[in-house]
Amino acid sequence: MASYIGIEQVDFVGKKFGARSAFFISGFGMGCWAPLVPYAQQRTQVDDGLLGTLLLCLGAGSFLMMPATGVITGRYGCRIAMFIAAALICLSLPILATSNSFLVLMIALFVFGAGVGMGDVTMNIQGALVEQEIGRPCMSGFHALFSVGALTSAVLVTAMLWIGLTPLISIYCSIFFIALVLFAGSKHFLSYGKHEESSGFSWPSMRILAIALCCFICFLSEGSMLDWSAVFLTSFRALEAAQAGVGYAAFGVAMTVGRFYGDWYVGRFGARAVLLFSGVVAAAGFGLTIGVNQWGAALAGFALIGIGAANAVPILTTLASVDKSMPSNISVAIVTSIGYLGILAGPAGVGFVSDAWGLSTAFFMVAILMLGVGILAPRLYQK
Repeated sequence: MASYIGIEQVDFVGKKFGARSAFFISGFGMGCWAPLVPYAQQRTQVDDGLLGTLLLCLGAGSFLMMPATGVITGRYGCRIAMFIAAALICLSLPILATSNSFLVLMIALFVFGAGVGMGDVTMNIQGALVEQEIGRPCMSGFHALFSVGALTSAVLVTAMLWIGLTPLISIYCSIFFIALVLFAGSKHFLSYGKHEESSGFSWPSMRILAIALCCFICFLSEGSMLDWSAVFLTSFRALEAAQAGVGYAAFGVAMTVGRFYGDWYVGRFGARAVLLFSGVVAAAGFGLTIGVNQWGAALAGFALIGIGAANAVPILTTLASVDKSMPSNISVAIVTSIGYLGILAGPAGVGFVSDAWGLSTAFFMVAILMLGVGILAPRLYQK
């Protein structure tokens, strides 16, 4: 019996390592693009409007690949899907680092986005299945590795560019690092993408759609911080543009730290309570940001939003994966795809509201939506 338990524990350790590797690779691959954006704009000589069109290609590739990934993982397993995702990312990055053709960059960004989207869904399916098999909360910790991966690649590529390496050499070094992590984690990637007892395909239930809506709102709040936190600090709190990046930094650091502790919180207080806490704290963070006319209070508010948003999406992903109305690979793909729309369309919606009624009003509306996620939390757990 002792030998059997030992083998089982080693297997769980391996599966957790595989899941962490998948999350890290997905985050690392995505983060490689951010330092390349100014170089791509300089090479193509496009204005901000056309640059936005380029970035839409990335989002389109991700969004279109996400639903298909649920089917691919169900048929071929997480391992194959993760290899395809990594291949798409690694094949497109050198083109993104060197091409001066607007059309070629559009195609490369679409392929890159498809790889990022495929990796995003695959990592969540792998994480959800491993969490179910282990029988204790793991998803927040997995998502923390995604954040660490994105931060690591952004810092590494920026540092290599800073010391004088070309974008292409910097990207080749990054691809080599991705290959190392992929090799280390590949034998622990799941060869399946759903459990055998999963039923056949069915249309998403109202519960799955409600989970997806909550995920959309949470991603919307993240997107609003990414695109609008610096604007708020410069326009309403009198910070210089060079300093305004500290707003998103406060949000990002708080989110990453919150995710590292998230599994403990879920195990100690329960997922329902943590989801309620997430919505309330994020709403309070928006309230502090717009309610106190001090830049320090705004930074504290952004940190609270990060803490509130940290564990909501991991909890919602787990909740979708254990729903019995459809296979977990399909339910996770649906929730991830609809949630991703929050990042794509949400910041634009914030911009429209800001243009009509002001950015503070837009942030207030996002706060109400996050509060709604917290209020809806108990109902999501009703069978």
